[in-house]
Amino acid sequence: MSSGVRESLLNARDLERALHDMSHAIVDLAGGTDRLMLVGIQRRGVELAERIAHIIGAEHGVQVPRGALDITMYRDDLRSVGPRPLVGETRLPGEIEGHCVFIVDDVLYTGRTIRAALNELTDFGRPDRIGLAVLVDRGGRELPIQADVVGTTVDVQRNDHVDVMVREVDGRDAVEVVREANR
Repeated sequence: MSSGVRESLLNARDLERALHDMSHAIVDLAGGTDRLMLVGIQRRGVELAERIAHIIGAEHGVQVPRGALDITMYRDDLRSVGPRPLVGETRLPGEIEGHCVFIVDDVLYTGRTIRAALNELTDFGRPDRIGLAVLVDRGGRELPIQADVVGTTVDVQRNDHVDVMVREVDGRDAVEVVREANR
C-alpha cells in the first residue's frame, strides 16, 4: 500500500464528533440504555466501543456493559490466514439474552467480518436485538449486511484501503483513504 496516495477522511475532531453522533443514534435505536450492551470487534472496534460507552455513560449517568469479539476462528477464509492464526480475546460482560447488543467495528466493507461476528455472538445466546454500528461504511458488500449506525460513508474503489487509527493503538485519531496510485 506504500505506492498509494493518502487522503484524510476524518481528523481527530471529526472522529470524536462522529462517535458522539453514533452514541446518540445507538441509544435511540436501543430504546434507551437499560438493555444496551456494546461489543467491539477486535482490534479497533473494541476501542471505538469503549469510547462510545464512555460518551453514553457521561451523558446518561450509566455504565454500559461492553465486551470484545475476536472473529478469527469464525472467518470464512481461515485457510488463507495460515496454519497459526493470531487469536485475540473474546469476552462478553455477561448474559446477552434480553439485551440489545450493538456490534461496533471500524470499517464495513464486504460484510464477511460482520457475518463472522454474528455467528460468534449467537454462540453465546440469543439477544433481543443485534444492531451494527460502524465508523466508516466504504461500500463494496459481498453479503446482504448493512449498518444501523454509520459515522461516515466514503466512496472508494476495490483496490483502495481505509485506515482507521485510534490513539489507544496507533497514537493518534484519524481516518485516511489510501488510493491506489496506478489507476
